[in-house]
Amino acid sequence: MSVKAFELVPAVERALLMGDKARINIECIECCGKNLYVGTNDCFVYHFLLEEKTTSKEKLTFSVQKQQHKYLGLKKPVSELKAASALNRLIVLCDNTIMLVNMLNLDPVQSGAKIKGVVTFTVNENPVNGDPFCVELGVISVKRRTIQIYMVYEDRVQIVKELSTPEQPSAVRLDGYFLCLALTTQYIIVNYSTGASQDLFPFDTEEKKPIVKRIGREEFLLAGPGGLGMFATAAGISQRAPVHWSENVIGAAICFPYVVALDEGFVTVHSMLDQQLKQTLPFRDGHIMQEFEGKVILATMKEVYVLVPLPLERQIQDLLASQRVEEAIVLAEGAQRNIPKEKFLVMYRRILQQAGFIQFGQLQFLEAKDNFRKGQLDVRELISLYPLLLSSTSTFTRSHPPLHEFADLNHLTQGDQEKITKCKRFLISYLKEIRSTEVAKDYKEDVDTALLKLYAEADHESLLDLLVSENFCLLVDSAPWLEKHKKYFALGLLYHCNSQDDAAVQLWVRIVKDELQDTTRPDLYEYVVDFLSFCSSQELVWKYADWALQKNQKVGVQIFTRRPVDEEKAGKLNPDDVIKYLHKYSQAVTQYLEHLVLDRKIQKEKFHTHLAVLYLDEVLKLHSQSDQHSEELSTARAKLRSLLQQSCLYRVQLVLGKIKDTNLNLECAILYGKLEEHDKALHILVHQLKDFQAAEDYCLWNSEGRDLSYRQRLFHMLLAVYMDPAVANDTLVMAAVDLLNNHAEVFDAVRVLRLVPGNWSIQLLCPFLRGAMRENMHSKRMSQVALGLAKSENAIYKHEKLKYKGLINLSEKKGCQLCHNTFSEPECVCYPNGILVHIHCAAKRNRDSASKQHFTNPQNHT
Repeated sequence: MSVKAFELVPAVERALLMGDKARINIECIECCGKNLYVGTNDCFVYHFLLEEKTTSKEKLTFSVQKQQHKYLGLKKPVSELKAASALNRLIVLCDNTIMLVNMLNLDPVQSGAKIKGVVTFTVNENPVNGDPFCVELGVISVKRRTIQIYMVYEDRVQIVKELSTPEQPSAVRLDGYFLCLALTTQYIIVNYSTGASQDLFPFDTEEKKPIVKRIGREEFLLAGPGGLGMFATAAGISQRAPVHWSENVIGAAICFPYVVALDEGFVTVHSMLDQQLKQTLPFRDGHIMQEFEGKVILATMKEVYVLVPLPLERQIQDLLASQRVEEAIVLAEGAQRNIPKEKFLVMYRRILQQAGFIQFGQLQFLEAKDNFRKGQLDVRELISLYPLLLSSTSTFTRSHPPLHEFADLNHLTQGDQEKITKCKRFLISYLKEIRSTEVAKDYKEDVDTALLKLYAEADHESLLDLLVSENFCLLVDSAPWLEKHKKYFALGLLYHCNSQDDAAVQLWVRIVKDELQDTTRPDLYEYVVDFLSFCSSQELVWKYADWALQKNQKVGVQIFTRRPVDEEKAGKLNPDDVIKYLHKYSQAVTQYLEHLVLDRKIQKEKFHTHLAVLYLDEVLKLHSQSDQHSEELSTARAKLRSLLQQSCLYRVQLVLGKIKDTNLNLECAILYGKLEEHDKALHILVHQLKDFQAAEDYCLWNSEGRDLSYRQRLFHMLLAVYMDPAVANDTLVMAAVDLLNNHAEVFDAVRVLRLVPGNWSIQLLCPFLRGAMRENMHSKRMSQVALGLAKSENAIYKHEKLKYKGLINLSEKKGCQLCHNTFSEPECVCYPNGILVHIHCAAKRNRDSASKQHFTNPQNHT
């Protein structure tokens, strides 16, 4: 695709060069700074001063002044000219002879330094000798298949190298030690220092004119077969794709990033970046094209022209104006080598931003997003396209010159609602991606406020996610927007984000009461309760606690039960105050006390007693109202029994006084057990309830954590109740037998045998007797083991005592190592390690050690 990259501007017109001499033709040209030199076919060299001028319309023109001209006296055309400004010399090739002339007056050097027998030559623009006042030349000699290397000084020349080639060379370029040569049938690279050569590709120079151009360090441009411009490095490889130019190219030049080619009727411009033809300029009768210090100069036989490149920024803007985004970006990236880094970055980012807006206008959102991010777009440029999204407090003004041509989103989409929706979805996606990046760090309020507005308008699920996370939404802009779109729950979250919890809860309560319609949270009541349970404002908690409890006591009390424990420690919320407040809510106060007693394990008598009384009142209430076997009553009694059994802090006499005259016999038995009145408790369980299993369980849980003798006493009491002769019957007898057989290890066998009637058979008590015998045998053996261990320990002590021969120094100033009191009697116990203790302290220590050997499971006999 075409782009205007160059303009062809006349420099030296026919009249200025030859006047009325029609037969004068231009043979070669050279430019050095403002100095333009022209060699003609009549052996003249012309010197012109070339001045650039810009017209009022910003168009570049050239002002040319002829300085002088000089006849060389050889009557042959001047073949080549090359300026050596460091030497103030012009190197001239005429009649196969290189001569040196003064750059200013064109006079030959007085020494007469010359090089004869030259077909063509080239200057080494990457010299290797390091002398700034010396020019290196590569020369094709008239001697067949010979290349010569010369050093040219101000008034002399010196040959330094001569090498032969496999074929006759016709064109040459020199870079460092590398010669790029066009031979008769091919191109080659030769290192004249080492003699190594590298074949490139075939080319018939007899059919077509070869072109060899140095385009950079160790890289060359060559005219290849099939109308291709080929790139080759000194290593013999190509790092760039070829350009496709005319079959009849007669000249080429490089003006980065373009390759300019000249044929018989046109100048063509190809990009080195994408190899595409960018511009074609008609130019008839051209036969010379040379590149001098960034300027491309062309010549016909009669006139000289300059191919002036347009500024790259203007070319890029022209491409963007024609919406050729990819080409503009490629051209901008290619221009990096010619522009200072800081300036390039500013230019490149702006180009990417412009490209992004062009793609955005074409709804190419992925490409636009990529360019916006690479170009570090001020996101407010994008937000400002969307009406009302930019916050009212923003001081943003759009970039100047503008990055795009759109007034707003309506202008861009021409009112097409489907396109508007797509654009809004894109903005949501883009803002979500960048809100946590460096690009948006200075515009967080604008980004989050715009996101909130887009979410609310689109009923987007991420609205709540935005508000429950850290955000910078502006309240003054966001609140009316949320209210407009009836997002009241989200508005409450916004108030909470801005530390206006009272306003948030007030709004949510109105939604729960159906004063406002918002179905965002069907469980909003539970949410409000949860919010209040973690709210740090005590005033707010007390303000809305009544509302929450009146709606649902079971849920509402969570305001107090789910609060952080550290609040109570800090004295912010006293449980006594909460209980006093909840007295009118029976279910709530019960749940709160359960929380204190059962969950948090608070060991306070008043809480335990209060909870026990509430449980009892609930049981009595249900007992009087409902069926004796209802599930609700059973659950209530189970809770009461569990508390009565597990807690030791409630006032037993108070609860017993309330329960004594009811038929809650099991609960009454538990209370008697707490008072150590076990006979009354067992009497109730056995004779009133006739629940023998409950009686056994009573003995077990009442003796839990006590020593074996206490448990034995309870079980003997239960056996005595079963075998009371005043109430004897077969049921009680069988209960007694089962008790003995199931818990043989607990009973004192001797006492049992004295108690049971003589008419009971051995078969009946066989399990008991086996268990008792096993327990007795186990106890005897364990005693023997303990005795044996004690004797062994005593023997060890005696042995150590015999080994201890040192004197024992005992005085009133020394202290016992166990009680730390001083010795008042001349008696002590001395341990093998020399430690002295009182005799009674040593005895006590041994007793404590023996008492710790307690076997809790009598079934684990050995």
